[in-house]
Amino acid sequence: MMLRLFYSTGSCALASHIALEEAGAEYEAIRMDLRAGDQHKPEFLELNPKGRVPALVTNMGVLTENLSILAFIAQLFPDAQLAPSDPFGFGQVQAFNGYLASTVHVAHAHGPRASRWADDPAAQAAMREKVADNMATCFQLIEDEMFVGPWVMGEQYTICDPYLFTIASWLDDDGVDPSQFPKISEHMVRMIARPAVWKALAMENA
Repeated sequence: MMLRLFYSTGSCALASHIALEEAGAEYEAIRMDLRAGDQHKPEFLELNPKGRVPALVTNMGVLTENLSILAFIAQLFPDAQLAPSDPFGFGQVQAFNGYLASTVHVAHAHGPRASRWADDPAAQAAMREKVADNMATCFQLIEDEMFVGPWVMGEQYTICDPYLFTIASWLDDDGVDPSQFPKISEHMVRMIARPAVWKALAMENA
């Protein structure tokens, strides 16, 4: 199956990009310039009316949202063992990634995209001021209660790992010192050492 991943540099789409590399998938990566408004062009909106990345085009249709795309990659390439094979284990993976998608990413987005939630400049400023505290709270919970080690779910590297890596890479810009989370900081180092990660990063930063 030939896959096409629409992504933008610095976005959460990096998680899906890394997973495709980890799976050894044959795919085409298509860069979107969000600042130039590529996501609002009619040809892209036909694929993804949400006007956001990532979007993964398959021969069965288009998938959006990291939570869905990551699970699809894990199931499409079972030999890569990117998710547990048992239903409960897979549910745990989805619970972790769901937290990243629905809570942590949203906490981050209140900084650069406060205008999604309020028009009042004072309200937007108040939201931005809360980003560091909210992100630190989220990552402290991950550090203390959710991260097993050495990978997110334990000994098995899963689709949780590129997703955590991607969002953790935003901490500095959010005003949070990553070093206060030793497990997550060590995880970042392990991730950078993986060929799939640096291949995806090199492609996105070229």
